[in-house]
Amino acid sequence: MTDPHKPEIGVALIGHAFMGAVHSQAWRTAPRVFDLPLAPRMSVVCGRDASSSQAAADKLGWESASSDWREVLERDDVDVVDICTPGHTHAEIAIAALEAGKHVLCEKPLANTIDEAERMTAAAEAAAARGVRSMVGFTYRRVPAIQLARQLVAEGRIGTIRHVRAQYLQDWLVDPEAPLSWRLDKKLAGSGALGDIGSHIVDLVQFISDERVTSVSGALRTFVTERPVQTASGGFTGTAGTERGPVTVDDAAVFLGDLSGGGLATFEATRFATGRKNAIRLEINGSRGSLSFDFEDLNVLHFLDLGDDSHVNGFRRIVVTEPEHPYVSAWWPPGHGLGYEHGFTHQVVDLVRAIHDGEDPTPTFGQALGVQRVLEAVETSASGDRAWTKVLEGSVALAR
Repeated sequence: MTDPHKPEIGVALIGHAFMGAVHSQAWRTAPRVFDLPLAPRMSVVCGRDASSSQAAADKLGWESASSDWREVLERDDVDVVDICTPGHTHAEIAIAALEAGKHVLCEKPLANTIDEAERMTAAAEAAAARGVRSMVGFTYRRVPAIQLARQLVAEGRIGTIRHVRAQYLQDWLVDPEAPLSWRLDKKLAGSGALGDIGSHIVDLVQFISDERVTSVSGALRTFVTERPVQTASGGFTGTAGTERGPVTVDDAAVFLGDLSGGGLATFEATRFATGRKNAIRLEINGSRGSLSFDFEDLNVLHFLDLGDDSHVNGFRRIVVTEPEHPYVSAWWPPGHGLGYEHGFTHQVVDLVRAIHDGEDPTPTFGQALGVQRVLEAVETSASGDRAWTKVLEGSVALAR
């Protein structure tokens, strides 16, 4: 039920697998925890199959189901389109939704190609002139400790940034018999670890530092080149002699990056870090101090102030659960930690408030296009002799 005392904003969810379930939880929770100016109405969930879409609607709390996203865009009870489908579908759905006057939340990475991302950005900018808003789901920005890190950098607490180390470590593909999912098909996913999780750490580094990655030198690697093919029933072949298909994306990406403020960054994104489930690790070293964060301990930020007396100087452990910390006052008492799902709730909160206030929410499609250009530069460097490659507006060229 929506709040009868507030104007409604109808939401359509396109895609109802893992990420769709997470977004559904956020739409259900946000208006019950935060005081929003508009009341989200979970109008319809849409998938490729009518029966599975209806099952998702029943399970996840949506009022109705559809198997035709184009029909969804024609509905009067839909104001926001939340896109949680594979990357190769993002451009078509997002552009059509914006042209239909619907606000758009699109999962990352924005698209599979620069051309698609540029067309999406152009459509978003044209829509914004008509009051139609758009945002990209780089959700880790909305972890309170990440917000605090950005605040400390903006306040000059660590001084000039010299070094950044950014890692996103997972291990869900270590088993060579793990099935060949859509995420391992370049036509559907665009890239592998580079785009799927590397895009997150590129965005986080640029968000926290308020600087750009201006040139890169990188390498990509695919460790397992063939995997068992999934069946139509959702199972997969995994015994000797059964069908296997090619892996057409990278399993791991490593690259160096120049920052616009003169600092040097290192990035590592892999789905082969045995024992690491979802470790997003960031360390930023500046002329006056340092910051360190690990998503597997997401309520904590480590901060060093070089100005402290030498006999007590060192990293301090800040538990980011105080009411004055970003987003936290709406939740639990100090010390009662938040989890993975809370960032998605904060994403809904920020989007709804921006739509109500007539402002462009962040990250914008244009900012996500900037991340996409970094990824393209990494691919260009890795496909050659790993030469330093500039990240340019609109194109990529070898650094001089």
